Amino acid sequence: MTRKTPSADYCSTTQAARQLGLSLGTVQQMVESGVLEGWKTAGGHRRILQSSVDRFIAQSQTGTRNGSAARPHGQALKILVAEDDTVLQKLYRHSIDAWQLPVRLDIVSSGFDVLLAIGRDTPDLLITDLRMPGMDGFEMIRRIRDNRLAADTHIIVVSGLSAAEIAEHGGLPENITVFGKPVPMRELNGYVLAMVAQQRHARS
Repeated sequence: MTRKTPSADYCSTTQAARQLGLSLGTVQQMVESGVLEGWKTAGGHRRILQSSVDRFIAQSQTGTRNGSAARPHGQALKILVAEDDTVLQKLYRHSIDAWQLPVRLDIVSSGFDVLLAIGRDTPDLLITDLRMPGMDGFEMIRRIRDNRLAADTHIIVVSGLSAAEIAEHGGLPENITVFGKPVPMRELNGYVLAMVAQQRHARS
């Protein structure tokens, strides 16, 4: 379906990338994940609502101005993301920063780095891919679940693997939330909001 929208109300992927200071690949992922609102024309060209770009910029700037005051170190929800794709790393960082929630985000690129990070400071939430260099996500998750220090860590898997492919690799432990790609930022936002609310309730 072709949308009838005044040209001033939308921009191309290239124009959005320039405004945001991001790569084309990152902007495309942001559209596919619902962070930016967009569609494809009948000719296959991507169009992005300018208002969603402006809103993302405003949210990012507010988060930068608030800085550590919006994320007090001792009270922040600790999120660890394991993703070796640099485009997706940028997507996670820009999107989670724009949520303006009391979170502390760390991003690593391998299963070994996850285990090291957990040894230093156990996260409240781990968001991980299953295909990574070195130790794959399946082995990493099994080791984490065997670690009593990480018994309370929530784990979300974001993977391009199908349910059948995951089963072929031996499956995943219970209580693991699995999402497909592209990265579902709306669902992740809701999950983190619930964890933040639960954390606040526990402290009250």
